[in-house]
Amino acid sequence: MKNLVIYYSRKGQNYVNGSIKDLKKGNAEVIAENIQKAVDADLFEVDTLKPYSADYTTCTNEAAEEKRNNARPALKKTLKDISMYDNVFIVGPCWWGTYPMPMFTCLEGLDFTGKNVFACMTHEGSGMGNSENDLKKILKGASFGKSMAVAGHSVAQSENKIQHWADSAVNA
Repeated sequence: MKNLVIYYSRKGQNYVNGSIKDLKKGNAEVIAENIQKAVDADLFEVDTLKPYSADYTTCTNEAAEEKRNNARPALKKTLKDISMYDNVFIVGPCWWGTYPMPMFTCLEGLDFTGKNVFACMTHEGSGMGNSENDLKKILKGASFGKSMAVAGHSVAQSENKIQHWADSAVNA
């Protein structure tokens, strides 16, 4: 079984437990690395050509506009083929009830037929939002396993929980 983690993560200013904090590493990246460690997965980081604002509030406004316009921001690099993978973990923050729009830029061009997909989202109160339904609309042919929502402020203390979830997902 070959595993892949596709993730988008924001370092710098983030909303954490009621206030803005500066994160050296984004929460979704921490989760992606924990999954990698648990199930020996390859990592693919989704990164936009045009960076989001470093200011948290401005970034949320940019993200809201992208969602409103159903935008597909250009990426620095694309993932062209996932045929060699059996399991794909999709990890990102909850932005306006779903994954950031760059995730959809990445995912829409891929063939998920026969793949096991596991969604994971960081949040500060919204859980998975609409992300699972949004993925099911575009990842035709995929089988969806149990998803996981992790409160951003608890990511640092969730390593065992994340690794257990990932291991259980691929060994179900």
